[in-house]
Amino acid sequence: MKILMYMYIIISLIAMMLTVILNLISKKTFSDREKSSPFECGFDPKNSARLPFSLHFFLIAIIFLIFDVEITLLLPMIMTMKISNMINFSMMSISFILILLFGLFHEWNQGALNWTM
Repeated sequence: MKILMYMYIIISLIAMMLTVILNLISKKTFSDREKSSPFECGFDPKNSARLPFSLHFFLIAIIFLIFDVEITLLLPMIMTMKISNMINFSMMSISFILILLFGLFHEWNQGALNWTM
């Protein structure tokens, strides 16, 4: 039992020493102007690298994620159709789909689905 404990302590010490040595060796002490710039390829950019993204593209991406999550929620509902009560299953699935459809129609009326603004 003592031998296992000594081996564990020795292995832990070796692992800690290697971690400290690795951290000391891998630290970079100089800061380079090219490394801190957004482009590291050697030429100056013509435009700013921090251009704002399109809010419309962000809304389309969020809508895609919502309907992607919808698929992951609908597939287990199909698998549980055999073992659940059909009235409860029908009411739950219809209410889920209606909530998603009302959200889709609201986004459509707000113009979030139009590609050109």
